[in-house]
Amino acid sequence: MRLTKQIITAFIIALCLTSCHKEKRKTADFELKPFPKYYLTFNDRNDKQLTVATAIGIVPISSRQQALNLAGKLVEIKSGKYYKVDSLRSSLPFLVNIAATRLDSIGILFQDSLIRKGGPLYRIFITSILRSKEDVEKLYKKNTNSSVNSAHQYGTTFDIAYWRFDRVDTTEVDIDKSKLKVVLAEVLRDMRAANKCFVKYEVKQGCFHVTARP
Repeated sequence: MRLTKQIITAFIIALCLTSCHKEKRKTADFELKPFPKYYLTFNDRNDKQLTVATAIGIVPISSRQQALNLAGKLVEIKSGKYYKVDSLRSSLPFLVNIAATRLDSIGILFQDSLIRKGGPLYRIFITSILRSKEDVEKLYKKNTNSSVNSAHQYGTTFDIAYWRFDRVDTTEVDIDKSKLKVVLAEVLRDMRAANKCFVKYEVKQGCFHVTARP
């Protein structure tokens, strides 16, 4: 009987410790000002982004091989310290140099902001990059709301998820995704204000649609 009580007591203590541990991992403790309506702040429409994309980007391509042949004009985008590239089922991992530079800047500034706020590090998630003509046509067939003349065709444009982030370090504190979204939005707002990029808030796709500016 006494042994049974000891086992029960030990189980309760272990359960409490586990609960406390889980509680500790919930969120980093820093304050963020509520971000204004995203769709009002990031409302650069496709025609506006296309004006820049066609001016500084490549001629739309039909295949991955064509992208590889443009080695001097395109940079291959790979997962690294500051961002993670998704499986890219409907796009290719290439950008023109200025767009690759803007993407690096966003990833760096996002992590710098987390460091200043005292939070753990995350990488942003890149969900779409360069689309071939075939990619655009397939997407249009699936979703007629998508544009047949997408800025993604010019190697100037990429999508950053706002509900998916990749944890980098192993500290015991997590950050709620809604807070990470605010941090990312603050970075994009500042870059947009500095005329570094155009940004469109995509509700259905769950991403920020970004086109680099020269």
